[in-house]
Amino acid sequence: MPEPHLRAGDTDRAAVATVLGRHMAEGRLTVAEYEERVARAYAARTYGELAELTVDLPATARVPAQPVHQHYSASAAVCGSGMRRGPYQNLHDAWRSWQRTAMFVVAIWAFTSIMAASFIYFWPIWIIGPWGAVLLAQTLTGGSRRRSGHR
Repeated sequence: MPEPHLRAGDTDRAAVATVLGRHMAEGRLTVAEYEERVARAYAARTYGELAELTVDLPATARVPAQPVHQHYSASAAVCGSGMRRGPYQNLHDAWRSWQRTAMFVVAIWAFTSIMAASFIYFWPIWIIGPWGAVLLAQTLTGGSRRRSGHR
């Protein structure tokens, strides 16, 4: 850290809070100690006050933050798909979401058909059909939006 008498900024306070969180996750701090130190970190005015909060903790290697577009899960690397659209990490997750949604809407359709005592129009096709077609196309083409250089 810079000289202890210099004033710290918000990013400095947040960085110390992140380090404290890692130490709590690794079992070096109790929840109470973590909460007390984080409160002190956000109230700290100088680098010296921030340094006091981690003086009894071992130094941890700083992991540089990676931009979102460069982060791919291990399963995405294994599947060969670098898709990062929406909440899905890869095509496997997208298919799993499609399957769960399909089961849910078909169950609703089946329940309403049973309650009506006849098969009603199969409306789930308008939900699972187009979505499944898009996923199938992406699966067969290897994910058309894959970023170049990430295989």
